[in-house]
Amino acid sequence: MELSRLIAPPYDVLDEAGKAKLQAKHPNNIVTVDLPFLPPKSVGPDAVYAKADTTLQSWLSSGVLVQDARPALYAYAQSYEHGGRTFHRRGFIALVKLTPFGVDVIPHEKTYKGPIEDRMKLMHATGMQLSPIFGLFSDPRNEVTTALYKNLSKPEFTGTLDGVQNDMWAVTDSEIENQVIDHMRSKHVYIADGHHRYTTALGYQAEMIRRNGGQPLAPNDPANFCMFVLVGMQDAGLLILPTHRLLGNLQNFSVDAFKSALSGKATLVESTLGATELLHNAPAHTFGVYDGSTQKRYLLTITDPDVLAALEPGQSMAWRQLDVAILQRYLLDEVLSPHFVTPGQELTKGYTADAAEVPMKVDGNTYQIALMLQSTPLSALEELGKHGEVMPQKSTYFFPKLATGMVMNPLR
Repeated sequence: MELSRLIAPPYDVLDEAGKAKLQAKHPNNIVTVDLPFLPPKSVGPDAVYAKADTTLQSWLSSGVLVQDARPALYAYAQSYEHGGRTFHRRGFIALVKLTPFGVDVIPHEKTYKGPIEDRMKLMHATGMQLSPIFGLFSDPRNEVTTALYKNLSKPEFTGTLDGVQNDMWAVTDSEIENQVIDHMRSKHVYIADGHHRYTTALGYQAEMIRRNGGQPLAPNDPANFCMFVLVGMQDAGLLILPTHRLLGNLQNFSVDAFKSALSGKATLVESTLGATELLHNAPAHTFGVYDGSTQKRYLLTITDPDVLAALEPGQSMAWRQLDVAILQRYLLDEVLSPHFVTPGQELTKGYTADAAEVPMKVDGNTYQIALMLQSTPLSALEELGKHGEVMPQKSTYFFPKLATGMVMNPLR
């Protein structure tokens, strides 16, 4: 089945124009239900969520949406190009039993009230988990992927979204299901994307328990589970991009003044490389600096081996060695803000995962400079999980995003 006109990106990356473009593709595009109120991650009136449910129920009654006759695991693969190479990321869609953060499911980002309230109202209105959470697990011998994909042929469902091909197969062989369950039983799941939706699922479960008089729900109650796309950390198609910072509201910024403000804790050297090549083969704890006023590029390398020790003594060494932590706590909080931002004001911040966009967006007007990062290593998720720590905001960008609308999980 071809789904290209029916699927959508995760709701939180869309704006009004993006939603309208998807709806123009087909009146039954999932975005109509999954993003009932704009801007995303903000809370709308009850009526918009009720309307989303009315639409969903009409799809169910008319056969636009059909529930599978039996439970299944769904092999889910994405094929895409990046940097001139073709990648194939292979995972599967399954229900994961809900546990508090830090038990079996490990977070790496903080969550905020607005997005959780929005998703909770939508979940209550529709009785449905509309989009999967992106989770990672350690599978060094690719045992899970091999078990799931060894007998698959032509995809049963396929759809192309933003240049990414999404393929899916229903796996109903009980022997394969049991193999996957056995492999997964003792593994932690690390959330790559979807912290707010997992928090929402925990809140929904708690609400169902309250409605049950405070008694535990039946073991197989749908509210005890959450839909994930699970991908092995060792999968060859798993790609993490850095999220570069675009910075504005800087007063009297100059490279010489910036170098002086670094107080000998970092070197700043001009580079002839373009923005997209600037950090290729760069040493650890090296950042790219793009100066919009001169269009010059620089390499900033931290020379203090533990520059955050005095600033964040309560954090683990693993956290203090994260480039995104060094950028936020040292370069932004201790260097740029006190030296180049008017007291009482704040930095203007923008973000992009595409280094090629930096020269176009940083032109000396809204944004004066960009600080460019190398990718956060995947091992950091596991290491910080051991300490119960979370990364600064926008530390990871797992590319590409999952498609919404391939599978939905009914909660009642």
